[in-house]
Amino acid sequence: MQHPKGRGSTFNPNQRFTSLHVDYDLGEGPERVNTQLFRDHSSTVISRHHSPDLPFEASLNPYRGCEHGCAYCYARPTHEYLGFSSGHDFESKIMVKEDAPALLRAEFARPHYKPVCLACSGVTDPYQPIERKLRVTRRCLEVMAECRNPVVFITKNHLITRDLDLLQELARYEAVAAYISVTSLDPQLAHQLEPRASSPSQRLDAIRQLRAAGVPVGVSLAPVIPAINEEEIPAIVQAAHDAGASFIGSTVVRLPFAVKDIFTAWLDRYFPERKDKVLGRIRDMQGKTLSHPDFGTRLKGEGIWAEQIRSMVTISARRCGYAPHRPQVSTAAFRRPQEMNGQMELW
Repeated sequence: MQHPKGRGSTFNPNQRFTSLHVDYDLGEGPERVNTQLFRDHSSTVISRHHSPDLPFEASLNPYRGCEHGCAYCYARPTHEYLGFSSGHDFESKIMVKEDAPALLRAEFARPHYKPVCLACSGVTDPYQPIERKLRVTRRCLEVMAECRNPVVFITKNHLITRDLDLLQELARYEAVAAYISVTSLDPQLAHQLEPRASSPSQRLDAIRQLRAAGVPVGVSLAPVIPAINEEEIPAIVQAAHDAGASFIGSTVVRLPFAVKDIFTAWLDRYFPERKDKVLGRIRDMQGKTLSHPDFGTRLKGEGIWAEQIRSMVTISARRCGYAPHRPQVSTAAFRRPQEMNGQMELW
């Protein structure tokens, strides 16, 4: 099947929740897949969880689906709950939470709301390309800056530098940190893996600008894919540190549900000679599957290959002088929305 320009998936795999699907004959798939926007009518925007895999308890996702089109993205199956596919649909049918800033403001105004650090985003990238036009993430950030609610961003898009003014405001109160995701320094590999994300040089520049603006910034080396980008670990760690990253996070790749089919097709297209080796090592790290079922294991992996990756990240980070943990963000400066404060003072 031909590969639509600018997309990470070559097809729409069948999804778990419907028996209806479309099968294309080889070579007859669409040449171009256009992005479509849909309004998301969620009544709340803060999601809470109890997963031991994640270093945060609450998240904010301005969008569902992601134009970046990363071939390995573990979030792809979340689109199936909306009646879409994990393939083209996830990259092109984007649900927009247009009301997110207002809903966030209303949540912060609630008397019983206790300030908590938000991860933005826990699922899809808050600075994906459509954000340049829609500015939903920026408008949410305006609310967080006004209320001084702490937030940790993770993105692979240079667009985060557009919002340096608001990030600096939060940094004054130790209420912000950012991870820039760097999976490869090779522009060609990065484009193949993440077709609509910023180039490696742009991501390093984002780290540089955030550091210069006084915003705590680290690098996210996630995911590490055996026999694809693992050999770049020392170079990525060094390049990010040289740009100004002071802390680091990493995970190994996992391929849940339909992601395994999308990534396998990606290997067939770009690295057919490595396909068996890559998938074999992923299985070795993921408990003889492609996505370990157990919390606490699926992101860090197990076995010799996972241990080798962890050691390489740890040693590389130690040599560069990274901090052992990202700086803690603080809720101490949180305040209710201004009109709420004004009404209370007037009363």
